[in-house]
Amino acid sequence: MHRRRLIASAALFALLSRRQIFAQGMMEQVDLDSPRMREAELARADIEAMIAKGAPLDLHDRSLNGLDLSGLDLSGADLRWARLNGAKLEGTRLDRAKLVLAWAIEADFSGASLVGANLTQATFLRAIFDRADLSGAVLRANFEQARMVEARLAGVKGGADMTNQSMGLMRTSMRRAILERADLREADLSRADLEFAKLRGADLRGADLSMAMLGGADLTGARVAGLVLTGADLASAMLRDLEGQGAIVGLLEARNLERAFFD
Repeated sequence: MHRRRLIASAALFALLSRRQIFAQGMMEQVDLDSPRMREAELARADIEAMIAKGAPLDLHDRSLNGLDLSGLDLSGADLRWARLNGAKLEGTRLDRAKLVLAWAIEADFSGASLVGANLTQATFLRAIFDRADLSGAVLRANFEQARMVEARLAGVKGGADMTNQSMGLMRTSMRRAILERADLREADLSRADLEFAKLRGADLRGADLSMAMLGGADLTGARVAGLVLTGADLASAMLRDLEGQGAIVGLLEARNLERAFFD
């Protein structure tokens, strides 16, 4: 039963992580109006009581939609399969938390700390991560249309897992995400979908965007020394006023380079 559930959710994630038209099509098949996806089965006071006990926090497969969990310490919490749609987690500590296959559509993680968290196959559609710290987190999640202004994503592991494709290509999708002035130093986003993402002023030094989809992305003013773009699709990408452009790795091996916009 658990294996069937895992396979079904992985297939759902794979479809959600493709182009927006496919994401919309799959979302139409998910009943977001069901109590499971809209309501909360616990109150903030219940979670505070669980934290007070000092035991490892087990919230897996719980519906926490719409709860205000701002400022709580949920470090190391088990939130696998949890539903956090519309929840408020401003300033919440989620370091090393397990958010695998979680749903957090339009949740607010502003200023939250998710250092080293595992977000694999989670759905953060239109979620807010302004100034959040996801350093070293495992991504391969759906961040389509998410807002991540000045977020810290240094060293994140979001590249496609090419050794395990039994359930489709698992990769990070940040299509149309707002990543202005975000810290993406040394981030692994190989094969990620960043089409039409806004990366103005982002720090991409040493990041791996090889084979990534960057069509229509705006990297104006980004810091790019050591950025790897080998095989990346740059059709209609804005690559103006880049700092360290001469130190980009694999720029000449990028796809559709002639269709990108430079100074």
